Amino acid sequence: MRYPRLTDLSVCLLSIASVVTPVSGSEATRPSQPNVILLLTDDLGWQDVKCYDIDEPTPMETPNLDALAKEGVQFWQAYSPAPTCAPTRCAIMSGNHPARAQKTHVVGGGPPTPYNKEMHRMMPPWYSGRMPEGEVTLARVLQQNGYATGHCGKWHMAINHNAYPQPEDQGFDWTRHHLGTTQRMQPNRLTDFATREAGDPYKLDENGFPYHQNSEDAMQFIREHADQPFFLYYATWLVHTPIHTRSQELLDKYVKKLGVDLPENPAEWQGEGQTNPFYCAMVEELDYYVGRLLQYLDETEDPRWLGHSLRENTYLIFTSDNGGMEMHPGEIITDNFPLDRGKISLMEGGTRVPLLVRGPGIAANVQSDVMVNGLDFYPTILAWAGVEAPAAKHLDGRDLSTLLQQDPADANLVREADGSVRDSMVWHFPNSIALESSIRVGDWKLVRNYDHLNNKHATELELYQLYKTKDGVQTRGDIEEAINLVDSMPEKAQQLNAKLSENLSEMKASYPYYNPDFKYPLPNKEKVCTVLSHAQTGDRVEFSYQENGAQVVRAQLLYTLNGGERYEEWFRQPAVLQQDFQVSVQLPVGTTHYFINLIDENNFLQCYPDVMDMRSNGHGKNPYSTKALPSQ
Repeated sequence: MRYPRLTDLSVCLLSIASVVTPVSGSEATRPSQPNVILLLTDDLGWQDVKCYDIDEPTPMETPNLDALAKEGVQFWQAYSPAPTCAPTRCAIMSGNHPARAQKTHVVGGGPPTPYNKEMHRMMPPWYSGRMPEGEVTLARVLQQNGYATGHCGKWHMAINHNAYPQPEDQGFDWTRHHLGTTQRMQPNRLTDFATREAGDPYKLDENGFPYHQNSEDAMQFIREHADQPFFLYYATWLVHTPIHTRSQELLDKYVKKLGVDLPENPAEWQGEGQTNPFYCAMVEELDYYVGRLLQYLDETEDPRWLGHSLRENTYLIFTSDNGGMEMHPGEIITDNFPLDRGKISLMEGGTRVPLLVRGPGIAANVQSDVMVNGLDFYPTILAWAGVEAPAAKHLDGRDLSTLLQQDPADANLVREADGSVRDSMVWHFPNSIALESSIRVGDWKLVRNYDHLNNKHATELELYQLYKTKDGVQTRGDIEEAINLVDSMPEKAQQLNAKLSENLSEMKASYPYYNPDFKYPLPNKEKVCTVLSHAQTGDRVEFSYQENGAQVVRAQLLYTLNGGERYEEWFRQPAVLQQDFQVSVQLPVGTTHYFINLIDENNFLQCYPDVMDMRSNGHGKNPYSTKALPSQ
């Protein structure tokens, strides 16, 4: 096991303590409430960790994660709740599926609008900018049951990293947000490398790795709170963009190992596959900092259980918030092959993630093909803590504690609320350019594409057989999602599609709309309604509209309580369709600005007044409220 060294003095003191400390009968008893660390990485792909090598070996060196895999259970079919950051984080912490929570993508909290009005056939539905205030989070439940709750690193469960609510509003006693080594290098990533000079904020340690405040924050929380059961949500910013390393030695190592040259333009990397030396170095840095934490747990005595290390009574979950980010403009980052695509897609490369779990009573060196999900962490951690879920709290995940304790390879140990074996999972991502939902049932996966009309790049349904199970033995099938079976197996596709609809309906999922401003032909675009007038009396607004061939079937009010402010946030509520082509709605208390949305029978959305597209909004630089109706 290659953990980085702590100081010789700290090791010596620990050795002395273990010899001279008397152990009484009560001290020899394991504390009833274990510690829990949830280590969530950012954009780490399934094939970026050496122990997940399949087919082509990864060039990235991850000795500490490989060792961690041998100390517990390595899951090969683990999934994130969503293919992007914020919905996964909210789902893990709230226990609510992104579709149920109406939190399906990053940022959110804006009116439904296309990214580009002229060029995109469809637009995402409204989706929330955050977890609701007062959400019964995992941290809040643990906090109420005697746990010290800590967060360090990335948050992003609000409309902005710094917007409300923050960790302290959602059940965390202690929080630190430092970017550490992921702070953008200036003026570019071929400069500003760390040194060994005193005063360098990223001073290289004895092993040549930069000082990383995010890593130090994690250990500081443990040092300060190990005298009681603790829950640490360690949300490292690694390995999200910007892709760089502050260790020139580590960068040079991968340039040599990969046989590549550094680019003339520091911001670019065009090498295909896993050839980006900046990213490879970044992954090894992540591994190193994880190793420091693991060593700290190994070598630090548990103040609640003298004579034993913290590791002995600490559960640790290591995973990623979504699949690897394969590229962004100007740069190829990594490759999730053999899985298809990556972050921002519901194909396997976007949602399948590394997952390593170790802890008391969990067997070592076990590999599992059981299908699990980040939504399962909430009920599992409560089970470890011996805490009942609040009676009114709905949880979309399932408790994995029995699976982990008895036989991590036995899928029959993961049960639905009704006692049946769980064999299916659903994802919903009606956002970005993906605009899709998917379902996996056993060996089979169906992808539903909403943007398929007049789209030569997409069919409505895709059907793949990821695995082949015979006599209870599962073997690899088409995990590449290369062979679409929808035409040869239409009945299977329709069966899964119906089950997908049933699941999404139960969660009251929202779906994409067609864009009436799309510049090219779309069936029934010319039949979209026209809003004629509006009038506000007190807190009630009446709208009149004209149908132009398509019936209006729904109306929605989009409103904000802080129009024009820095973190302008929009909410949605139903409006009432009345006779004679009228819409009536009562404005919520505090409304500053509002729009009305009318949806017709062909799923076109007409917004009044006309709202700017996402591109024009510029992430809030040009607030939507400048186009909205002001509340009188």
